[in-house]
Amino acid sequence: MITFQQAPVPALRPFIDRLWGWEAAPGESIALPALLPGTGAELYFHYGAPFRPCVAGVPAASLGKGHLLCLRSAVLDLAPQSGVGFVAVRFRAGAVCRFVPMAESALRDEAPSFAQVWGPEGRILLDRLSDAADRIERAGLLQRFLLARLRPEAADPWVEAGMALAYREGGRLRMDGLAGRLGLGRRQLERRWRVRTGQSPAEFARLARFQRTVRRLMLDRRVRVVDAALEGGYWDQAHFVRDFGCRVGIAPGAWLAAARARTHFYNTRLEAAGMLCAPSRLDEGSMPCTF
Repeated sequence: MITFQQAPVPALRPFIDRLWGWEAAPGESIALPALLPGTGAELYFHYGAPFRPCVAGVPAASLGKGHLLCLRSAVLDLAPQSGVGFVAVRFRAGAVCRFVPMAESALRDEAPSFAQVWGPEGRILLDRLSDAADRIERAGLLQRFLLARLRPEAADPWVEAGMALAYREGGRLRMDGLAGRLGLGRRQLERRWRVRTGQSPAEFARLARFQRTVRRLMLDRRVRVVDAALEGGYWDQAHFVRDFGCRVGIAPGAWLAAARARTHFYNTRLEAAGMLCAPSRLDEGSMPCTF
């Protein structure tokens, strides 16, 4: 299997962590992961076989060639798949609403197609990505499309700053302290946060704590569960076990044993994997690419 990733162009870096993807070797079947709730969002284009959710161990209908995932409470188990080939855009926490004409709350736990998100422009993007010659061209098309849809009016600087603080603190930051550091009252912050995301700041902080802890356990098999939980902001190991069970439905030890036998989407540092291409020269001057 080939894995690749690329930093976005400078204008997109405040909102997008990376572009990345996988491509299976001919005849290779990949044990795809179960995707857990998180704070960000992923935009996928499949030039190979699309993902198929697995419900009660039985593969269901595919998600289609182009879709957006914004998991907040659902677990999406993906069936093993041959012919995998996709390019994805990983949005930072709270950033997806900068690019889509709908509230983040309307996207949570759904997998809308490009056409459902962007209408006719989304269908045109899907066609152009399907006709693209290679991964490099697809990455350029995706970035141009998103640059053209970056909406400054969708910004709420207090909520965006609050998300960055809450994520870095891993759930340790109390809401009164967060509101104080932002210069807002707690009720005002909660109201603005719910309008933007459909979540409260406290819910976001708990989800960030969960996401960071699971990511640490998946990327470093040497770390003990108790150490990852304490570093992530949980009171103790039992606190993490309860939270994990409520979100995933099984104990973390059992889930980790199965998850570590499959692939996962917890990306390492950009420098640690094969690059999609050399640092991109795409910038605002070359952006006009209307859809």
